[in-house]
Amino acid sequence: MNADDQGREAAHRPAGARLPPLLGVDDLDQLQAGLRQIAHAHDRMRALLGAVVTISGALELDVVLRTITESARTLVTARYAAIGILGEDHEFTSLITSGFGADQFRGPGGAQLPHGTGLLGELVRHPGPLRVDDLARHPRSAGFPEGHPVMTSLLGVPIRVRGTVYGNLYLADKEGGSFTEDDEDIVTALAGAAGVAIENARLFERLRQATEDFQRRLLPDLPRLPGLELRSRYQPSTDAPRIGGDWYDLIHLPDQVPCLMVGDVMGHGLEAATVMSQISNMLRVIAFDEQEPPSRILRRLDSVLHQLHGGPLATVLVARLEPAADGGRLLRWSSAGHLPPLLVTPDHRARYLHADTGLPLGVDPGLPRPDHEQAIPVGSTLLLHTDGLVEHPAHPIDEGMDRAAHIAATHTTRPLDHLCDALLAHEQALHDDVALLAARLTNG
Repeated sequence: MNADDQGREAAHRPAGARLPPLLGVDDLDQLQAGLRQIAHAHDRMRALLGAVVTISGALELDVVLRTITESARTLVTARYAAIGILGEDHEFTSLITSGFGADQFRGPGGAQLPHGTGLLGELVRHPGPLRVDDLARHPRSAGFPEGHPVMTSLLGVPIRVRGTVYGNLYLADKEGGSFTEDDEDIVTALAGAAGVAIENARLFERLRQATEDFQRRLLPDLPRLPGLELRSRYQPSTDAPRIGGDWYDLIHLPDQVPCLMVGDVMGHGLEAATVMSQISNMLRVIAFDEQEPPSRILRRLDSVLHQLHGGPLATVLVARLEPAADGGRLLRWSSAGHLPPLLVTPDHRARYLHADTGLPLGVDPGLPRPDHEQAIPVGSTLLLHTDGLVEHPAHPIDEGMDRAAHIAATHTTRPLDHLCDALLAHEQALHDDVALLAARLTNG
C-alpha cells in the first residue's frame, strides 16, 4: 500500500477507530484446536445418531442387545463391552459381550456369570454412571475370574426400561487413554435409546408369540392312522408378526381313505385368517361328503365360495392316499394353483410331482380341474407345503424347490421330525408363513 492509499484509508476511517490486531501463532493454534473440537463433537453426534437408528431398526431382542454392545464399544473406542441383564432379585441372568467371549472365563459349573460383589455390583446397588480410571486401585475392585481378560479402566451406565433397571452397559479399556466425561454423556444417551429399543423388542416378541399361538389354534391335530406316520409344522414369517392364511389338514374319509389338504389364502392379517378358517372348514365338509375325486371336491368348494363370499383368492391342494395292490398307496390329487407334492422315495430320491396346477380358487369356478395319479411305494414320504418354504425375494422359486428336494433326499432315512425340522432350518429368514404336512408310508 503506497502513501496515497494509506491516506485515503485514513480519511474514510471513523475517528478513534483502530485496526484489528493481527492473529498470532498461538491464536491460530487455539482457533484450529477449537475447530477440531467442534468437528470431533459433530462426528460423535453423527455416530451416536447412527447407532440409535441402527438399534431402533432391530426387532429381535438378542439382535438389539448385540447391536447396543457393539455400538457402544465403537462410539467410545473401547476394547471391551458387555451388557449384564438383571433378574428380579438383581442378580445377573445373562451377559452379552463384545471384544471377548463370556465362555472365556468359567467356574466349576461351566460359564460363569458375574456375582456382583465387585465394581459391577456397585453399579447394580447404585444405578448411575460409573467411571473408573484404574480398576486395580479402586477399593471395590474384586479382581477377575480365571481366564477373564485383565481390564484397567471402566465406564458403566444403567439401562432402564419403563423406569426399571433392565441391566447395565459396561465399557472397558478405552484406546489411547481414560474414559472422559464426554464418553460418559454419549454412552448415557445411548443407554436411554437402548431402553426404548429393548422395550420395543419385548413387545414385538410378545405380539409375535400371541400371533403364532392364535394361528396354531386354527390348525387341526392330526389323526392316528394305520400305515401312515404323520407330522406337521407351522412356522410364521420372521418379518413383522402377521396372522397368515396358510393351513394344512388331514381327515379320514368314510371310504377309509386319508385325505390330505394344504392351502394358502392370498394376503395377511385377520381377514386372511378368517377366510382361511372358512375355506378349511368348508373343505372338510365337502371332502367328507364328496370323497372323490379331488377335482370334484375343489370345483364344488370353488363354487360354494363364489356364491357365499364372492370367490376369495386361495391356492389349495387336495390329495387322497388310496390303498394299492402292492401294499403301497396310490396318490390321487388335484390342485387349485398350489405347489405340487414333493415325493421322497426310499432310494434317497426326491422330486416334485409336476402336473397341471390349474388356477387358484376365486378366479373362475366353472373351469375344469384335472386329477393326477402317482404310485407311492412303502417307505416313501409325501410332503405338502405352502410357498413360504421355497420362496425368497432374492432367489427364483425353482432354487428354493431344488433346495427343499435336496434336503428331503438327504434325510430319507431320518425320523420324520428330523426331516421336517431340516426343511425349516433356513439359513436366511423366512419372508412368509410356512405350513407343512408330511406323511410317511409304513408297513403297519
